[in-house]
Amino acid sequence: MFVSIGNTPRDYAWGSTTAIAEFRGVAASGTPEAELWLGAHPGSPARIFGAASVGHADLAEWIAADPVAALGPELAARGARLPFLLKVLAAAEPLSLQAHPTPEQARAGFAREESEGVELTAFDRNYKDEFHKPELIVAVSDTFDALSGFRPLDEVAGVLQVLRDADAASADPQPSALDLLAGHLSSAQPLRDTVEWLLRDGRGGDTGEASWVIERVTALAASAIALDSAYARSFETVGALAEAYPGDPGIVISLLLNRVRLRRGESLYLAAGNIHAYLEGLGIELMAASDNVLRGGLTPKHIDVAELLEVLDFTPIAPPRLEPERVGEGVEVFRPDVPDFVLYRVEARGAEVPDAARSDAAGSDAASAPITLDGPAIVLAEGGEVLVTGASGAASVARGDSLYVTPDEQPITVSGPGVAWIATTGR
Repeated sequence: MFVSIGNTPRDYAWGSTTAIAEFRGVAASGTPEAELWLGAHPGSPARIFGAASVGHADLAEWIAADPVAALGPELAARGARLPFLLKVLAAAEPLSLQAHPTPEQARAGFAREESEGVELTAFDRNYKDEFHKPELIVAVSDTFDALSGFRPLDEVAGVLQVLRDADAASADPQPSALDLLAGHLSSAQPLRDTVEWLLRDGRGGDTGEASWVIERVTALAASAIALDSAYARSFETVGALAEAYPGDPGIVISLLLNRVRLRRGESLYLAAGNIHAYLEGLGIELMAASDNVLRGGLTPKHIDVAELLEVLDFTPIAPPRLEPERVGEGVEVFRPDVPDFVLYRVEARGAEVPDAARSDAAGSDAASAPITLDGPAIVLAEGGEVLVTGASGAASVARGDSLYVTPDEQPITVSGPGVAWIATTGR
């Protein structure tokens, strides 16, 4: 079954005022549009267009009422729940530093807060559900900037040395501020100890030392020495973060992290424990359907330092890029190491979808290789119309629109001039 779905973009303050509208091919609203949610998440379930076809107004309602029809018998047997959430994400300003728990941490944390009677809507609630929240982001804009994972320690040492050089060349050297930072970075657990110190002392702690370090690092990052160094992009990010979140500990924490620039079509996979923040750009985001977020700075929201330290993976890594696998003509798949989701990008490069195809499933001359679905899918069209053909027929999807596909339609093929992003379950 093919079911047309859609939603209204979320108006978070960090969102772009134009990017999602341009992606959808509609007029801009004039207000920030940060995320377009396509899924059954209770916070903003996708609306069903032509609801009479399934008898329900939105995807969450339909899945709850008839999980076998909506999800297929195999997935429905595990519970009436769509395990993934597809988004179009448009960041014009930096998002908060954050990380997500493992499945085990999520289950334990949710049970603990439930037993303690913490309201789900409470400001200091960490775990809103029992699920993990790994994420995949693929750049749609020419560039997409992010922070992701702790950078190798030799790079951290290089950043610190540039700061020392900039301090020595300044009109008012203050080496003691950098000595404080270096002292924490010289401990047995340098990244953990430094993050804990910055978050505890830098958010109204007793000594004020972390605040001094944050202020000094912010000033030195704007120096010619810093901006001409090998870490110029990281220091430019310090300036942007300081403008958006003056005095925030996340400003200095950002220098401990990989500064990543994705080009169009490149991706990051953010596994449990990965500290990250999206900075700017338009992307297709696919994640496990969960609200479990532990924040670590660049936000006025609750930061539970103790719980964050338990969730974070402090192992230094290279930027966690996920390379797609080419599985057929015009078809590539981003397949992370979790069963919750996979993401296909399909570019058949076909002709315009003919009018006849919209009613009798006649495809255009160029169609993708067949795509075998492991569960239900959501198809999102980028740049132009696409025609999705399955076992029972076909459905056209206009630029910026989306389609829910039940698993009994597989295998499917895609044709038409647009790009199809297809989110489905993993194996």
